[in-house]
Amino acid sequence: MNNKKILAAIAASLMVCGTFASCGGGNSSETNGSSEAETTTEATTEAPTEEATPVPTAAADDAEVEESIAAQSGEAYLAINEEQGWCKYFGLNDDPSQTMLSYNAGVVPITGNGSYTVSVTADTNGFRLDTTGDAGDYSVVPSGLMFSALMIKDGKTLFPNAVLTIDSIVVDGKEITLAAKGYTSSDDGKELRSNIYNQWVDKLPDDAVSTEGALVVDGNPTDAAADYSPCIVNLDDFATWTTVEVNFTVSGIE
Repeated sequence: MNNKKILAAIAASLMVCGTFASCGGGNSSETNGSSEAETTTEATTEAPTEEATPVPTAAADDAEVEESIAAQSGEAYLAINEEQGWCKYFGLNDDPSQTMLSYNAGVVPITGNGSYTVSVTADTNGFRLDTTGDAGDYSVVPSGLMFSALMIKDGKTLFPNAVLTIDSIVVDGKEITLAAKGYTSSDDGKELRSNIYNQWVDKLPDDAVSTEGALVVDGNPTDAAADYSPCIVNLDDFATWTTVEVNFTVSGIE
């Protein structure tokens, strides 16, 4: 995915004279993810003393890349897409345009009723390499939200009566205040979800449920439905973000 650069130090027995080259990651465009790299060269004209001889170090993009995680059937994950639609994760790691938040993604198998946590993070070498080409370039930070949801792959098929309750959301170590309650539904009859921010949904779907029961009956929202929304967070809390964690409870599995 990225060419590795190796810095080498060549020492002569009497005198060391060399040229050292370094490559710095360029600024990354927020709209198209392009990056440029500038290379500068400095010449060493004097042999360093034995104490001052530089020790070779690995280039930034020789850094170890974290495991890229894909959600498997029966596993929960945090689907998220930042405002520009560029930095995103939808439980995949086989699409080059969607791997950047897959590194160290917190994906969890659902083994029954109970409490779980899912997460994504941009604080990885993999994210920086995918977005800037340089593992040492921290210039790209996700901002805003276009979409986000708690998902269980094949959840509706595997756990047809399961209810997902989002207990808390933590952004960069700070628990945020939820603007509404999240409901459980399925868009395709296979996956199970609880929307966190879905701007394309303007009313609760017919299959929306919570621990209070069905929220829509015969096409009409129940009295309890007023507390539930497809957008349960304030966008101000996602102005910029690096790590997002969602703590939730699964109930209703028989």
